Amino acid sequence: MPNLPWPRAGTPPGAEVITLGGGCFWCVEAVYQELSGVLSVESGYSGGALENPTYKQICTGTTGHAEVAQITFDPSKLSLEQVLEVFFKTHDPTTLNRQGGDEGTQYRSVIFYRGDAQRKTAEELKKALDDSGAWKDPIVTEISPLRVFYKAEDYHQNYFKDNPDQGYCRAVIQPKMEKFRKVFKERLKK
Repeated sequence: MPNLPWPRAGTPPGAEVITLGGGCFWCVEAVYQELSGVLSVESGYSGGALENPTYKQICTGTTGHAEVAQITFDPSKLSLEQVLEVFFKTHDPTTLNRQGGDEGTQYRSVIFYRGDAQRKTAEELKKALDDSGAWKDPIVTEISPLRVFYKAEDYHQNYFKDNPDQGYCRAVIQPKMEKFRKVFKERLKK
């Protein structure tokens, strides 16, 4: 059974939820787990038509789903703009269906929003970043309404925390985390 977009059972009163894809969900999850104001992060799949997809199916690139992280945050401590600023600064939003060595539609840059306020904020920030010339190429991040979120298998949850010595974690996630911690040191959880 999929988790429907909103409201989700167990979401704290006043919390906000957004679903982001920026390559491998292990990377996105690891970043947001350390960001102050984030209450929870779940890795999963969204954006495709296949019901109850498995990781093996996602890896084929034929499901239409992206690997995503569903982020629940406290907007009194962390604004949506700040959540999205971290998103845009911790992956390359100018590469279509690719992040580093990960290639395919499942690795696309995507913001799945809940409601017009989130859509408007995402679109305005994307345009401002494009207009600023922050990247030499245009931002290709997809901005779409969240239709459904499927939580990934249990072994994908807390992946970097639980597997810091795994090869992908050491080679890809650890360097990304070091950069994230340096750039956003004032916003890290204590």
